[in-house]
Amino acid sequence: MNYLLDFNQSLPIINEDTEFFPLMSQEDEEEMNNEQTPEVLSILPLRNTVLFPGVVIPITVGRDKSIKLIKDAYKGGRTIGVVSQRDVAIEDPAFTQLNEVGTVALIIKMLQMPDGSTTVIIQGKQRFRLKEEVQSEPYIKATVDKFEEIRPKVDKEFKAMVGSIKDMAMQIIQMSPNLPSEASIAIKNIESTSFLINFISSNMNADVPVKQQMLELANLRDRAKMVLEQLTGELQMLELKNQIQSKVRTDLDKQQREYYLNQQLKTIQEELGGNSPDLELENLRERAAKKKWSKEIHKYFVKELDKLGRMNPAAADYSVQVNYLELVLELPWSEFTKDNFDLKRAERILDKDHYGLDKVKRRIIEYLAVLKLKNNMKAPILCLAGPPGVGKTSLGKSIARALGRKYVRIALGGIRDEAEIRGHRKTYIGAMPGRIIQSLKKAGTSNPVFVLDEIDKVGNDFRGDPSSALLEVLDPEQNSAFYDHYVELDYDLSSVLFIATANSLASIQPALLDRMEVIEVNGYTIEEKIEIAKQHLLPKQLDQHGLKKKDVVLKAPVIEKIIEDYTRESGVRGLEKKIGSVVRGIATKIAMDTEHNPALKIADIEAILGPPVFDKDLYEGNEVAGVVTGLAWTQVGGDILFIEASLSPGKGKLSLTGNLGDVMKESATIAMAYLRAHSEKFGIDYRLFEQWDVHVHVPAGATPKDGPSAGITMLTALTSAFTQRRVKPNLAMTGEITLRGRVLPVGGIKEKILAAKRANIKEIILSKSNKKDILEIKEEYIKDLSFHYISEMEEVIGLALTNEKVKDPIDLKVRESREVPVYPV
Repeated sequence: MNYLLDFNQSLPIINEDTEFFPLMSQEDEEEMNNEQTPEVLSILPLRNTVLFPGVVIPITVGRDKSIKLIKDAYKGGRTIGVVSQRDVAIEDPAFTQLNEVGTVALIIKMLQMPDGSTTVIIQGKQRFRLKEEVQSEPYIKATVDKFEEIRPKVDKEFKAMVGSIKDMAMQIIQMSPNLPSEASIAIKNIESTSFLINFISSNMNADVPVKQQMLELANLRDRAKMVLEQLTGELQMLELKNQIQSKVRTDLDKQQREYYLNQQLKTIQEELGGNSPDLELENLRERAAKKKWSKEIHKYFVKELDKLGRMNPAAADYSVQVNYLELVLELPWSEFTKDNFDLKRAERILDKDHYGLDKVKRRIIEYLAVLKLKNNMKAPILCLAGPPGVGKTSLGKSIARALGRKYVRIALGGIRDEAEIRGHRKTYIGAMPGRIIQSLKKAGTSNPVFVLDEIDKVGNDFRGDPSSALLEVLDPEQNSAFYDHYVELDYDLSSVLFIATANSLASIQPALLDRMEVIEVNGYTIEEKIEIAKQHLLPKQLDQHGLKKKDVVLKAPVIEKIIEDYTRESGVRGLEKKIGSVVRGIATKIAMDTEHNPALKIADIEAILGPPVFDKDLYEGNEVAGVVTGLAWTQVGGDILFIEASLSPGKGKLSLTGNLGDVMKESATIAMAYLRAHSEKFGIDYRLFEQWDVHVHVPAGATPKDGPSAGITMLTALTSAFTQRRVKPNLAMTGEITLRGRVLPVGGIKEKILAAKRANIKEIILSKSNKKDILEIKEEYIKDLSFHYISEMEEVIGLALTNEKVKDPIDLKVRESREVPVYPV
């Protein structure tokens, strides 16, 4: 509503000579209604307003016809007819283009404005209806009839309606920020109901056709009802606007405050030499322009960068987005190091860094050779499996140096969360990319040598299974589009040379194991350990302890003494520690200016390291029946063990001791069953099995033992015990047996053979199927050993037992008085 527009502008020109009433009483209204309406009136068309009786409004006159009409009327009786035109777009409306109902107006004042326009203040008097046009030039004149108003009965309903109109108008004035409180005073002081309705109708926020419709309503009740409807709609609209404005004002106030603080922060950062958000965005954009990445990645980066530009720098997500974009920029998209294809150089580096491990070195040279011929070859997924300390992890560094690539290592031991591999989604607080992406960022290249250390020790729990996440990483058909949850972009890992290390293949998920090319890295022989100590371990320890090569000299027999008496392992980690102890002992003497001989002897080693820690397991002879030497594999390498079988009078009970596992117990049961079934072949009276108890024991009872490889050893021990025949001297054996007497192959042959050699064994019995394992061992390591390859148990007994009885044999007699069942042969 715009109540004050007319009322306040009319107040300054009120004087005693004027003949209008700014606020009408009932008497004033009756006096105005009783005035005589002229028969002919000069008609002033109004374009965008409607004049109501009693209301004072200012109008600006711009048409030439209208200016002349006003001037002529102002000189005369000042009474004119005011009618709104039907179409506001018409510049010079004709008589027929005017509405039929208008208002008689009194010109109160005419003002010449500084811009040359004419403004007149008029007050409505009575309504009229146009009849006929009298003249059209220089302005319209027409005959008119008085438009009588129908006064309703003043009942409670009408009073309530008028009261509602007044209250609603007051609410609108209070809620509207553009209307001063004086407008409400004017409404309060209006006594005439008809003038109140006309006053509000004139000033409400309604279109000209709506106001014209109100003017044409003869019944005051109908006009009041229409005004009330319009006010209700206007009040609702005003309430909605106020709500919106209040909300927008609150948001704007917050934004303005943040903007002001950010501008201050920006200025402070610039003063301190830091980067403002705008400079940070520009820096990211410049760095992105230098990257060599695909269109898809570039498009995605630009999208995320635009998102950062729309963020408030003070928002919590701003730093998260900056860190994300920094990571995307720092990843080595399509950045590769150039491979060195000098195969002889690569071979020299591998031989220099590691002694032995020929199978692994050969595989790397093969890969490099094929890569030289075919540049886009997918990198193999290698898995180096073997006991601790054999150089699996350090081999990755040598391979990287030989290829001229960057080296990256991830320790997978103990990882239980899948997100360690694939990363966290950005929605989580403290989200980070996975270890794969982090390592590539650190390497700065997309084709490093990537060592996945201890892959057999990956765990799993309620947070996921990391080994399942590694399926994608280690599959050459899938890792060209590796998806990290944090990066949210596919990354190509097909050029990465993955090398996994493991101590045991049993704990690796089968699907994961199937994706890798497994290379067995077995333990070192004593000869290999001696060479490794000379070439690598001793020089390393001398360098770490600040000594020179001439200060400590270890000859082969001395190193062999350390290996056999102070270490028990497949690798050389313990050997390195012992050599370090020896070097520290010499360093102490040098620091204290004590005389010493650089060429250390065995006595010097015992003086520094103390008495031997391990007793060497040597062959113990064949003086006792039922004692046979077997070969075993342990996590620290091969070892020999003794199977002891003894007989005592009883009822044929079989006892097994020595902390044996289920499989080893089953081997003893199978051996006993086979011997009873074929006792006649071996010259054993079947009745002895019912009259003598058998006890099989494997020494070192505190050490758990299991596996099928002691099968032939147990059968030989039982046969020797029941026949009291000597076992062939300096003989050891390993192999699995069946109830049919077949000898099956077993694993860990290299380690077992090396253990046999250390124990002064001269002959070894193996399954024929294990012959291929012997061929992989260097000939100089096994030149003093003889191998017997068999497939049946009868062959084992023929080779292992002599016809000579042991000294002081047991007198195995059959007690005839006892009834013994017959066992089929």
